[in-house]
This record gives sequence, structure tokens and C-alpha cells, in this order.
Amino acid sequence: MKLSIITINRNNAAGLEKTIQSVAAQSFKEYEYIVVDGASTDDSVNVIKAHESDFDCLKWVSEPDSGIYNAMNKGLHMASSDYIQILNSGDCLAAPDVTERMLKALKENEGPSILYGNMVKCFPDGRRLVDKCFAGQEITMLGMYTGTLNHDPAYIRRDLFDKYGYYDEGLKIVSDWKWYLQAIVFGGEKPKYVDVDATLFDMTGISENGGQNRSLIDHEKRTVLEQLINPQFLQDYDNYASDIYFMRRIRRHRIAFKLVWFIERVLFKIEKNRNKRLGIQKWE
Repeated sequence: MKLSIITINRNNAAGLEKTIQSVAAQSFKEYEYIVVDGASTDDSVNVIKAHESDFDCLKWVSEPDSGIYNAMNKGLHMASSDYIQILNSGDCLAAPDVTERMLKALKENEGPSILYGNMVKCFPDGRRLVDKCFAGQEITMLGMYTGTLNHDPAYIRRDLFDKYGYYDEGLKIVSDWKWYLQAIVFGGEKPKYVDVDATLFDMTGISENGGQNRSLIDHEKRTVLEQLINPQFLQDYDNYASDIYFMRRIRRHRIAFKLVWFIERVLFKIEKNRNKRLGIQKWE
């Protein structure tokens, strides 16, 4: 098997049904499908059983777990393929040929450590937004400081979890972000991008509940950054990351950038002349 698709579920029978149907509908069938259910008390187990005959290779378990990342790690231990895709309950593969196209891209890119496509965000009011994430741009520390690589549309080579470890089960929301930070920023892995709408992401999930989880996300990210980054470097990111991000956005618009550049030069000249009159030598 080239690919293991892992679905995590707890008491979301309706969402699980959608996810399983999207996986079963794939035109390419040579994958293994793994469902890790957290001892659901709704109809989830019956949903899994009803679809057992739809797959050539289905592995599943329903038992208590200590959280979403504990369940993901269970799925990783059950997987036997070269690449992993984690497609959580309620999320779907965007089209029946997605797996076929993504595996073709893996071959064309000579088996990268991480391959990712687009994630289509599906809002409760019916709106859809195609999120291309980094869209092939180099993923830097600044990029991970202000964002992350989407999880659902990513194909991750299985042996990377042996190299960088599994998901940190002490975190509730940002463990996948931490893993990417370790693998890409500190480990030097180079993800490859393909312009394929790979997954439909349910925006009512745990990490998308706005203010309800925002403080927890910020707290967990801060904890991870303080664990992994030298305090002096982290202070620079705290002080200047937002300014750099702002200027990157401005640079996309030529006229606006030239205006900002002109204003900065004028202000610099004024400050330089003032310091010269006062006998102050100041390097900026």
C-alpha cells in the first residue's frame, strides 16, 4: 500500500458517514483506510460496520482515548503504508479522483517527504473558500510563526514520525503545528505543493470555534515556541514579525509599496538631519 488514510472520530456519526463515503468513492482503491473511534456512544460504530464491505483494506478500533492526538497516534501505529493522510471525521475528500491525482503528484515529485494540496474551507452558511496555504512558497520560521501548513490535504511520509516523533499528546489543539515546526523549520524538510483541491474542511471543528478556543491556541503555541526557540530569537519575532508580515503584504501592491518607501525615506532623512544637528550618531 502507498497510502494510509486515517480518520479520527468521537460521537460524530453524521460527519463520519460523510467522510467514509468520500473515501469509499475514490477511483483509486489501493490504499488502506483506518478509522480510530473514541468509544463513541452514538451510532458511529454502526456507521463503520455498514461500510466495511466498501474497502479492500479497512482497519478500525473503537476504544477510549485521551484526546484527538492520542487517537491520531493510534492511527499512525496502525498504519503500514509509505504515506499518511489524516482526514478527520466531518471532513471529506473533495472529489472521487483526489487520491489518484495526489499519488500521481507524489510520483512526479519523486517522493517528497511532505506533499500538500488545497483545503476548501466549508462554512456553516454554505460559503466555501479555497485555502492554498503556502502554495509552493518556501516555508520559513516566520511563516510558521504567523501560520501553519494545513493538515487535511497533506501526505506525510510515514518514516518522518520515526524521525521527529509522534504528535505531542500534552497539547489539545496545536500538536500538528508543533510537529510541522519541528520537521520543516528545525528538521529542514521541504514540502512540495500541488494545485489540487484535495479536501473539504468542516469549519465548525475544534480549532475553528473562534474566541472559544483562540486563547487556548495562543497559549499552547506560546508554550511550544518557548520550548523550542532561543529566547533572544523569540524576542525578535515578537517585536518584528507583524511588521515584516505587514510589509510583505504591502509589497504585493507596487504603488502602495512605493508610497510607503517614499514616506520612510523622508522620515529617515528628517531624523538623520535632526541627529546630525544634535551631534547624535544613531544606526538603524
